[in-house]
Amino acid sequence: QVQLAESGGGLVQAGGSLGLSCAASGSIFNVMGWYRQAPGKQRELVADITSGGDTYYAEYVTDRFTVSRANAKNTVYLQMNSLKLEDTAVYYCHADLPGRRHWGQGIQVTVSS
Repeated sequence: QVQLAESGGGLVQAGGSLGLSCAASGSIFNVMGWYRQAPGKQRELVADITSGGDTYYAEYVTDRFTVSRANAKNTVYLQMNSLKLEDTAVYYCHADLPGRRHWGQGIQVTVSS
């Protein structure tokens, strides 16, 4: 059974930085990445990275966030810089195998003024 364990969330002031990590059990996953969900809003994509290192970023995080992964550790990271109030959300990591997406439980990131 695939399990994803997120860590690194918390409270940070606007303009600050925070790093998230997500360790997955099981196989090497094709795509790993991060979504987020703010109160009252739909879950939205933040960033993805393939096993080959190709990345995709949502427009609103380009140049501020960096996604990376360590395949040997089945771990995906998200480095968040220049955080804004609107980045406050629960962040969810995901790990994909063909035909199946696995989700973490989510971790809170709160940006304060």
